[in-house]
Amino acid sequence: MKPEHLPLIHLVSAPALHPTAEYAVISVNRPDFNADSYVGQLWEVPLEPGAKPRRITRGFRDSAPQFSPDGAALAFLRSAPGKAAQLHLVDARGGEPQAITDQKLGVGSFQWSPDSSRIVFTAAVPEEGRYGTLDGVGADAEAPRLITGVKYRMNGEGFTTDKTSQIFDVEVPALDAEPTVEPVGRAKGQSADSFSPVPQPRRLSESPFEHSAPRYSSNGERIYFIAQRLDSSDGCSELFSMSAEGGELQQLNNYPFSGFSISSATESADGKWLFALGEELGSTGTDFVAAQSGVFVRPVGSDESVSWRRLSDSENQDFGESPELVRSGPDAVLAFERARGRQRLHRFEASGETSLLVDEPLLVTAAATASGRTVLSYTDAQSFGDLALLSDAGLQKLTDFSFEFRAQAGVTALHEHSFPSSDGYPVHGWTLLPPGEGPHPVLLNIHGGPFAQYGCGIFDEAQVYVEAGYAVVMCNPRGAAGYGYQHARAIKHQMGTVDFADVLGFLEGALAEFPQLDGERLGIMGGSYGGYLTAWTISQDHRFTAAIVERGYLDPLSFVGSSDIGWIFPDEYNGSNPELIAAQSPMAQLSEVRTPALVVHSEEDWRCPIEQAQRYYVGLKRLGVETEMLIFPGENHELSRSGRPHHRKQRFEYILQWWAKYLPTAQNN
Repeated sequence: MKPEHLPLIHLVSAPALHPTAEYAVISVNRPDFNADSYVGQLWEVPLEPGAKPRRITRGFRDSAPQFSPDGAALAFLRSAPGKAAQLHLVDARGGEPQAITDQKLGVGSFQWSPDSSRIVFTAAVPEEGRYGTLDGVGADAEAPRLITGVKYRMNGEGFTTDKTSQIFDVEVPALDAEPTVEPVGRAKGQSADSFSPVPQPRRLSESPFEHSAPRYSSNGERIYFIAQRLDSSDGCSELFSMSAEGGELQQLNNYPFSGFSISSATESADGKWLFALGEELGSTGTDFVAAQSGVFVRPVGSDESVSWRRLSDSENQDFGESPELVRSGPDAVLAFERARGRQRLHRFEASGETSLLVDEPLLVTAAATASGRTVLSYTDAQSFGDLALLSDAGLQKLTDFSFEFRAQAGVTALHEHSFPSSDGYPVHGWTLLPPGEGPHPVLLNIHGGPFAQYGCGIFDEAQVYVEAGYAVVMCNPRGAAGYGYQHARAIKHQMGTVDFADVLGFLEGALAEFPQLDGERLGIMGGSYGGYLTAWTISQDHRFTAAIVERGYLDPLSFVGSSDIGWIFPDEYNGSNPELIAAQSPMAQLSEVRTPALVVHSEEDWRCPIEQAQRYYVGLKRLGVETEMLIFPGENHELSRSGRPHHRKQRFEYILQWWAKYLPTAQNN
């Protein structure tokens, strides 16, 4: 893969399965250089192997398809260039979509009511005078913000307390209704009502919370939703319910101890059970390090003293990357576990019975069920995203949206290994090898998180570097997700210890395994926590020819007041003792760095704010270490994954230029 191949990457959404289970609809999204944005439409996929998918919409960016329970209509989100996403509706048999919302800041998540008559959704509500609500008053002329709590902004979202997300619902218009026409001339003068091209929504929530994931009960009488209290100092998200007409809230977080955080919930199809994804964050509600997100259940309508029951293994199973739970049969749900670089599909019954449905070398990213059939979205070593049907015979792949990518860019295979760390601990990961006998220079890649994982799916970064002639080495050291609680918890208050040993141990194992790798020409790179461990490693070990430190977590002390998660992250990972913090801080070890380092950051990164990069870069300059700093305007912490397509291409080009300077290859010189 070369940087110019980015537009060939097609990603698929969660599937919408028609109630008859004859076909599914997905959105297919890709970067586009002409638009310098992401474009995508909806595709219809028959569930018969060999049948061809077909594009059914032609919007700029259509996403999140969802069939009405009666199968008559399809709702989805549509975005136009520079415009926020709005709910649209189209006849399931085809036709022209119609907008049914016009929210100032767009629509978030949504769901149909069981009787198909209404849709509940979330939308950010701006304070008067902000975000374009007052003509002629731009962002630089708005009134000052008075901040009173620690949760007031979010990477990629900006300030949050002045545009909290609230819950609305809207009546679904008849599919064959006469289109509304805006009155003009005499008709406009005679009209007593202001014109609206869309149905008027009804606001159901008023609380000063951040609301998300609204879901109807199976009978449609209540709405469940997740809320985060912006005035609290813990990390918990809470589950509430309210009447479908709005009104008094019922809190449903009761658990044997405080600090139970719920990220999503759904009622079983039979209306008897409430399932949730949740985490146990300790008595303070802040101990999130290595918290194994699990599947929980409790009876519906039970006394509030009845607590949740955990169905998944609290030590060895983590569902932290799981999309929302999916109903399966009358009293069960599907959930998605990250495990050793895979994402596996499980079925949990309220009784406690569990089934592992998919455990293949791939990542199941979403699923849908109807009429006894299950379809799922996935990525694997050959595909950025496709759809498959789950049957007794296994997975039957229904699409191949990465065909053009493979044909034009090619795909280098992953080699899976486990190599020992310095203390003998097995470290799991992968290598990618360029063609030829070598010797090939080696790039050690370190993932972010740290509670995340490299996986067995295709990874654009690794494909770009191996195409440029570099062997790529990447692993999941202690601190990573997918290997159980103890593995991930090992670096709490010990960052830069066993994780540092693990990445070097895996690198040394790869060098011993493959004689075509050049152990004298080594590069190291990583982003976020990967930027942290890269910066830490080059202060402790001088074997690397050069390094790239991207969007790094580089100084726990200044992170506390500058990051959107600074009020919780450093204390839990590094502790609060000044000497202990210094012993884990790349900034405190700066004087030990000898390795040339490219520092890459984004101006609007509020997760690892740009001051982390600036101070690190200037510190290296003052020490005489060869360094450059690359800053991307208008981007945030997600640049490498969802930044503007041109910026993503330029990022790759600058990275390759840096490696061409210090580790030239025949393909990159």
